[in-house]
Amino acid sequence: MKAGLVIYAVLETMSGGYLYDRRLVETLRSAGDTVEIISMPWQNYAHHLGHNFQARWARSLIDLDADVLLQDELNHPSLFRVNLAIRELVTFPILAIVHHLRSSEEHPQPLRWLYRLVERSYLQTVDGFIWNSETTRQVVQGVAGFSRPGVVAYPGGDRFEGLPEAEITRRSRRPGARQLLFVGNLIPRKGLHRLIPALGTLKQAAWTLKVVGDPSVDPGYAQKVLRQVEETGLVDRIQFLGRLSEDELEQEWRCSDILVLPSSYEGFGIVTLEGMSFGLPAITSRSGAAHELVEDGVNGFLVDPANPDALAKTIWIYLSQPETLLKHSLAARWRFESFPTWDQTTHKIRQFLLEFQKDSHR
Repeated sequence: MKAGLVIYAVLETMSGGYLYDRRLVETLRSAGDTVEIISMPWQNYAHHLGHNFQARWARSLIDLDADVLLQDELNHPSLFRVNLAIRELVTFPILAIVHHLRSSEEHPQPLRWLYRLVERSYLQTVDGFIWNSETTRQVVQGVAGFSRPGVVAYPGGDRFEGLPEAEITRRSRRPGARQLLFVGNLIPRKGLHRLIPALGTLKQAAWTLKVVGDPSVDPGYAQKVLRQVEETGLVDRIQFLGRLSEDELEQEWRCSDILVLPSSYEGFGIVTLEGMSFGLPAITSRSGAAHELVEDGVNGFLVDPANPDALAKTIWIYLSQPETLLKHSLAARWRFESFPTWDQTTHKIRQFLLEFQKDSHR
């Protein structure tokens, strides 16, 4: 099978969505398929809309030698008109890999209306979908206004080996301050600015927070968060580690106790699942697909991230109730084990592509 994949920037970009795309490409190539990456420049939304009026992008897809064309839905503003232009000129089907919709994020209402309009236009130009969760499937079909063939393929959480139950138990029963962990690029959607005020009300409790995430994605926001930490008087309690290698991140997973991710929206939450492999219960948002991983009050907690008091009270449960922390930590590990591996997920997608390709030529 010959496939094309349209993305912004490079496949090695650090985010859950790019990890998903990267794993899929690795599986396709290891199975003997060829994958040609079509990289579009990562610019602002207005520039992305302008790509639709640059003939070279349509030409690059028309000239593509492929049996199937995959497009990361992140590229939707660059492709909604391009796809319409090439529909009658190519023989391969076009499928979108959807991690979450931009219009599901928090934005001022006029912008959200614009994003929804553009995304609906884009979704109507593709032949099928690869969704990372059942929630994403439902949202996409609601915005598009129709149902087209697709497959729900959950991300894997087995990038790391994780911890066995005995080690999780020993970690939960160790004395001293609890280590909280935040993993995500420093951008507003990930909600670190919501976590800091909540922790500011817990200064008398024994905790530390480590922040793993690239500050260069949104430097202005990163500086805002650093000022917020200083103003809240938490400089000695919060450590910013920046972007880590996989080995370095694994060490943080191993020594942490609780994962706190007050994101405004996640289409799935790969780091939540990865944290569960180490027995980290997650405190995360009710919005999005988190409920497909986290059972509230069983292996973590679902909260309103915009409510700092509720977030603080939930963190306090784990800080003040060690047996609840242990119980939820073990339940998080068990929940992780119920999800597919990356190999299972990417082979499921490959099989879907092979069948879709055959059906499109009948």
